Amino acid sequence: MKSTTVLGIMSGTSLDGVDYALCSVNGETIRLQKLWRAKFPPALQARLHAAARGAATSWELAQLHHDLGRFYARHAVNKSAPRQPQLVGLHGQTIFHNPRRPQPATLQLGEPAYLVEALRVPVVNNFRVADLAAGGQGAPLATMFHVKVFGRCGEHICVNNLGGISNVTSIDWTRGKVPSVAAFDTGPANVLLDLAMRHFTNGKSSMDNNGAWAARGTANETLLRLWLAHPYFTRKPPKSTGRELFGEPFFARVLPQMKRAGLSKFDMLATLTRFTARSLALNYRLHLPSLPRAIVLAGGGAANAVLANAIRDELRKLSPAIHLKTSAELGWPLQSIEPAAFAWLAYLRASGQPGNLPRTTGARRAALLGQISAP
Repeated sequence: MKSTTVLGIMSGTSLDGVDYALCSVNGETIRLQKLWRAKFPPALQARLHAAARGAATSWELAQLHHDLGRFYARHAVNKSAPRQPQLVGLHGQTIFHNPRRPQPATLQLGEPAYLVEALRVPVVNNFRVADLAAGGQGAPLATMFHVKVFGRCGEHICVNNLGGISNVTSIDWTRGKVPSVAAFDTGPANVLLDLAMRHFTNGKSSMDNNGAWAARGTANETLLRLWLAHPYFTRKPPKSTGRELFGEPFFARVLPQMKRAGLSKFDMLATLTRFTARSLALNYRLHLPSLPRAIVLAGGGAANAVLANAIRDELRKLSPAIHLKTSAELGWPLQSIEPAAFAWLAYLRASGQPGNLPRTTGARRAALLGQISAP
């Protein structure tokens, strides 16, 4: 079967940069050809943070939409790639995501016309709205990619991406000829850690590199119990979340609580890190029909050893038999999963195939995801 070279482009809720995954795709398989990354310049990153917290005017949003589109296009041209793309899947930058009824809305910035002009190939973008219009959450959308790449007949595997937000895909293929699939956002992953680091370093550092700060502190159990009472965690899937729940508003609320408790900045990072791990495990316990034997961690948070160890610790409290590995150990670099997923979704859209799984997003029907801009 003839393959199509598809470029997937993803910038997530961490607001730190853009991941590009050049993939070879046919109807049966997807293979990674090349992965590269472009960090947001500080000025552009600051504008994205302002937009995400609702502090940008309509003029500023319009300018940002086009400036971001030009940024995507500039870094999409990679002369060292083994081949040039024939199709592009652009997720765009989410600055607002509210899937709750009766008036759901989601918005991803990044004008695709600049990619079309730079590469002279079709670009698929704005993937989430078709699922939202069909009654779904508009998320999670990487589910079909997770099943395609990581599903194994006879096994129950969870793929957990740790970006700004944590999302899990449960692929239980222990019964029958097709897997039973569940997928949803578990809550925060890196977003609160990144916000804390930006706060404590006055913007000089945007991440707790390898959990170095968290490793020097002690988590506060009283605050953890308080935060884990958040109603999102007990809400049944389908469900998705973002910075609106677990970004700037949440951090602004918990920072004074941590200060009143007398926590050092290292204790605060330790507590926020443990909060991510424990909320993830809580969701597994409450919302998965059964616990997996293997979990594949992906995304930037999987490179944080302190966070990964905290997740392992919390999950083994549920079942000592759970085994954790990273996507990199299976041939997919940590930052490749999400852009490759949108390469796959772009291929499906160009092929006229639905890209959502209604039972995981809550949509009334399977839908064609994404809008096509052609040269």
